[in-house]
Amino acid sequence: MVNSNAFTAWRLFQLNWIPIAAMGAVVLLGGALCGFTMKPLALAVTLGIVAALALIAYLYAFAKGDQADPKLIFPLGAISQLLLIATIMGPLTYVAAVTNWPLQDRALLAIDRAMGLDPEMIARYVNDREWLGALLVRSYTLIKIILVAIPLVLALTSRFVRLQVFVLAFSLTLIMTLLISTFTPAVGTYYGLNIDPAQLTSLDASMYQAQLRDILALRDGSLRHLELLKITGIVSFPSFHAASAVLYIWALWPVRYVGGAAVVLNILMMASTPVIGAHYMIDVFGGVALAVIGICLAKYLVNIVAPSSSTAQAAPQIALVPALD
Repeated sequence: MVNSNAFTAWRLFQLNWIPIAAMGAVVLLGGALCGFTMKPLALAVTLGIVAALALIAYLYAFAKGDQADPKLIFPLGAISQLLLIATIMGPLTYVAAVTNWPLQDRALLAIDRAMGLDPEMIARYVNDREWLGALLVRSYTLIKIILVAIPLVLALTSRFVRLQVFVLAFSLTLIMTLLISTFTPAVGTYYGLNIDPAQLTSLDASMYQAQLRDILALRDGSLRHLELLKITGIVSFPSFHAASAVLYIWALWPVRYVGGAAVVLNILMMASTPVIGAHYMIDVFGGVALAVIGICLAKYLVNIVAPSSSTAQAAPQIALVPALD
């Protein structure tokens, strides 16, 4: 393949393994130090899928050389990286939570109320409108669906560099989110409000209840065995759901017909976080701010490590990888 855009994307693809490896190292080291264990089968299956996708992308790229089709390489490569990030993310939030810094629910609730955004009033408003609660429950789950769709959409529309910048921004935003959440842990709005979410009969509070159970068990030391396929991220502030919504909108915005739909779907996902995810409103604002920082930082790093546009235009016949012959 002799596309300079694809060559730049290939270079960024290699570099995107660095922050992913750093997060993986923290999980391994932190998990060992904190005494975490995990069922090896689930981890082996997930890592096996990641390795298979990445291996296919690499073998195809090196076998075909300048004849390689980037529309095959980059979706496989990006999905393998994003799947690995998703695999690391859950355990990483548990390692961060075990530090046992004081819970900040009261402070976050006070900030919400100072802004005139009482989370109880918001929750009860949605609860009184069953159709709205059902819509937000479905919207909350979009975080996984859209994440898988982005590599396919961007690769099929030949936006290879944008795809790699997205993966980098996703990694950087997650790292910043975890660093901040380590020192500002919180359980969620229902905990801060001291209300039983069972009173809100139209809302699905299962995500909150799982987070409450696991955070309290981590803090008293009774939870040290993790089931990879059952755990989810237990971050309150900043909201990574809100951050993901901004990242998804940025990634898909230039794609005709898809960009507008991405805005609508991700705004719904963001709107679901205070109610379904039991996030404070300041969590949402914090997530949005971190996503913007993550995108800007990713662009800055790309400008340092990737060829400039003038260089790319001057050398349009650079192969993706050297041919084996």
